[in-house]
Amino acid sequence: MQQQNFLPVIVGTDMNAYNMAISFHEAYGIHPVLVGKENLAFTMYSSIPSAIEINENLWDRDIFVQVLEKVAKKYEKPNQKLILIGTNDFYVRLIIENQQTLRNWYVFNYISEELMNNLLVKKDFYKLCKEYGLDIPATYFYSCKEKGKFTGEVQFPVIIKPSNGVQYYKHKFDGQQKVYRVESHDEIHQVIDKVNASGYEDDLIIQDYIPGDDTYMWDSVFYVSSKGKSQLGTLAQVVLQEHTVTAIGNYTALITRYNEELIDKLQGFLEAIGYQGFANFDLKYDERDGKYKVFEVNIRQGRSSYYTTACGHNMAVYFVDDLIKNVDKPMTKLNTNYLFTVVPKIVLKKFVTNKKINREIRQLLRNGKWGNPMFYRKDRSWKRKFYLLMRQVNYYKKYKNNNW
Repeated sequence: MQQQNFLPVIVGTDMNAYNMAISFHEAYGIHPVLVGKENLAFTMYSSIPSAIEINENLWDRDIFVQVLEKVAKKYEKPNQKLILIGTNDFYVRLIIENQQTLRNWYVFNYISEELMNNLLVKKDFYKLCKEYGLDIPATYFYSCKEKGKFTGEVQFPVIIKPSNGVQYYKHKFDGQQKVYRVESHDEIHQVIDKVNASGYEDDLIIQDYIPGDDTYMWDSVFYVSSKGKSQLGTLAQVVLQEHTVTAIGNYTALITRYNEELIDKLQGFLEAIGYQGFANFDLKYDERDGKYKVFEVNIRQGRSSYYTTACGHNMAVYFVDDLIKNVDKPMTKLNTNYLFTVVPKIVLKKFVTNKKINREIRQLLRNGKWGNPMFYRKDRSWKRKFYLLMRQVNYYKKYKNNNW
């Protein structure tokens, strides 16, 4: 392939970083530079990155900027732009908070710091949802700073989760979970006491549990250009998510769907609030009232968002066409039938309990309308192939031994 006038610098070394790296490689034959806090097996054994720059203090705001300045100066070339892409909430936050300085070396497409805070602080996000007509679950907030007694009138079961995930995981404690499902007021108070003791001082979200298995969860990916115009909108039905307590909410398999009314509603929300960049909504279908309830929006592509690339709408191309080529694209609403998975076929066949969905999965597998980005055929690393084989075996054990 021809020499390109840009180089992606991807901040992160996890599955999301790998999916972004192979998206650039698929489209342009480029080997991106990765920057991370630690080496992770998803990327460290891969032949796709041209280099991985590791600094264990990358989460420090000042060091973050220093590292990215050094990386820029190390890899910059005349007439070549560096595209900066974050792959988790914390890295994206650091990019947004330091965007004025980082624009000296990089191009990127992210929202303002003010809008970021309105979207990441759940209390403010849910206010925006109500203002612009998005449905949300019944929700209470408990302040770990004030440490009062929770007295909300809730119907059990309820879900408890941190409003500020970045701060929550800075305060480790035994039994820490990403999401707690509880059945009584006593259990609510037990979770609150544990979290309070950890030193976490932001809000906890106490939320109506919407009934339904993994297949009631939905995923939506949007790309909104640097001019504020939506260029891509997608929907996918989750068929399996992680079942370990520390990873609930990470999707391992999805089937793409089409619902124009819902896509239009999410598009209207993003454009009304002045959004830019990739957005990834988490929703759940509530059969009690027939509504899709929004839980959150990630201000980046998610680790499952690679299904857009697999369906012919490469995430890397959206960045490049927008930031490098200045191409205005019409809005595309993804309307295809595809199975995205990072777990082996045997896990899908055995642990997706919805019989109708299970039959559809088997049909998509037979028709070849599926893919697993972890097994990117142009990644030549044998070490990585061995790691993936072991990971597939472990996935079976995880689903067999854990039931959310």
